[in-house]
Amino acid sequence: MTDDEPVRIRAAGGVVWRPATGGVEICLVHRPRYGDWSLPKGKLDAGEHPLRAAVREVAEETDVRAVPQVRLPTVRYRSEGRPKAVDYWSMRAAAQGGFQPDTEVDEVAWFPVDEAARRVSYPHDAEVIAAFAALPPVTATVLLVRHAHAGKRGTWTGPDTGRPLDDEGWAQARALAPLVALVRPARLVSASARRCVQTLDPAAALLDLPVEVVGDLDEPRPGQQPDECALAAAARLTALAQDGEPVAVCSQGKVIPGALEGLTGRSDDYTTPKGGGWLLAFTGDRLLAADPL
Repeated sequence: MTDDEPVRIRAAGGVVWRPATGGVEICLVHRPRYGDWSLPKGKLDAGEHPLRAAVREVAEETDVRAVPQVRLPTVRYRSEGRPKAVDYWSMRAAAQGGFQPDTEVDEVAWFPVDEAARRVSYPHDAEVIAAFAALPPVTATVLLVRHAHAGKRGTWTGPDTGRPLDDEGWAQARALAPLVALVRPARLVSASARRCVQTLDPAAALLDLPVEVVGDLDEPRPGQQPDECALAAAARLTALAQDGEPVAVCSQGKVIPGALEGLTGRSDDYTTPKGGGWLLAFTGDRLLAADPL
């Protein structure tokens, strides 16, 4: 299968890990239909976001509630004659229920990383595990989003900070809430603009969390330099990450690219669509990965 061949099957899954003596263990599943050991994964439902599908499939196959942290390599191969792509994320196991064997998965087992790489039945699974093993420990995740659609600046007669979401924006905010919930944030933090706070309102209702407002995630005020705002936002994101708990943050389109450039140390295209965002993984005070949603 070539990269330009149209994908007919989309799937998603995870390298699910938990702490163990001397390191970590990875969760593998045994599928009786194929007689194989593999990483938990499954097909996307119609219109489903791959990240949401990955967490859902892990839960369905293993009964483990996992928190996504870092995007891993996408695997491409042919399945029953059709091209297939599987997106993977590193996931921390947050809770585990009582697994019940069925016809799809009849056994779930945890293995040290090296043993898991040897146990899986397919080379592409071993390659994903190798990518996971090469990562330094993830100490915190930050879901950084840009506010949803709020009409046009020129048609709003009041102060721009008071410009609210429009109907399209509220639909985006409601669609964003389940993605925010996937990282199990302990805090919701927003720039002070009304449209930023409103973007997190559906997630706040879903998670029963308040939205905290901070000014150093705001766009430049008149006379303020953009670089100054980008540095302040990058410092805020780093400080939030150093608390060691997942957090969801909403900022603005003139702030996010500069903040990410400062955190990554790379000049790249960090343009973020309204209602879109990034999954940021930190190791200590250093940004490890910035994966677009």
